[in-house]
Amino acid sequence: MPNAPRRLPTEERRKQLLDLGLKLFSTRSYEDIEISEIATLAGVSKGLLYHYFGSKKDFYAAVVELAAGQLTDAIEAPQGVPGLARARAGIEAYLSYVDERDQAFLALMHGGLGADPKVLAVTERTREAIADKVMAGIGISEPSPIYRVAARSWLGAVEAASLDWLRHRDLDREQLVELALVSLATHIGVARTSDPQPGTQPDPELVDMVMRLVMPT
Repeated sequence: MPNAPRRLPTEERRKQLLDLGLKLFSTRSYEDIEISEIATLAGVSKGLLYHYFGSKKDFYAAVVELAAGQLTDAIEAPQGVPGLARARAGIEAYLSYVDERDQAFLALMHGGLGADPKVLAVTERTREAIADKVMAGIGISEPSPIYRVAARSWLGAVEAASLDWLRHRDLDREQLVELALVSLATHIGVARTSDPQPGTQPDPELVDMVMRLVMPT
């Protein structure tokens, strides 16, 4: 007689299910995965899975949130380094995640549920968190509206570039890092010219980079 599945504490079981869901949804589409398959692979009943998440949509939204947390954690640049180095490290970490967890990234940014409100809410919170981290990393802890818009505009461009990169794979990752860094400097440089808040200025190294871009020697 086979041994019964080991009874896990609630949080440990929930984490196990989410980790499994991330693996599945990182390689296959939402429509291709049945809740019964997830339960079988996890060694639990469908009823238990529904007890934790309510529905397949709720489970998928929770998996997307897990991917979002991993991405925002991944771009946490090291403390005590200059703003330009922090910005580069954050961009490199972002693109490393995109490269290594491409399907998870696609699920996060272009989920299999289309306009599902829960998934859209997770994606929006993730974008806000990343934009805030970028601004804080270059010395702007309370961005004025122009900086906020600049950060979100830049992030949209990085997302588009990342998706193109995943589709074609004809550009070195380091080239994409440089492109994203120059784009960040350009967006921040434009914001800096019209920032109405005195003292809200980005890291000097980034400002120097902007100046080199607009006034090359």
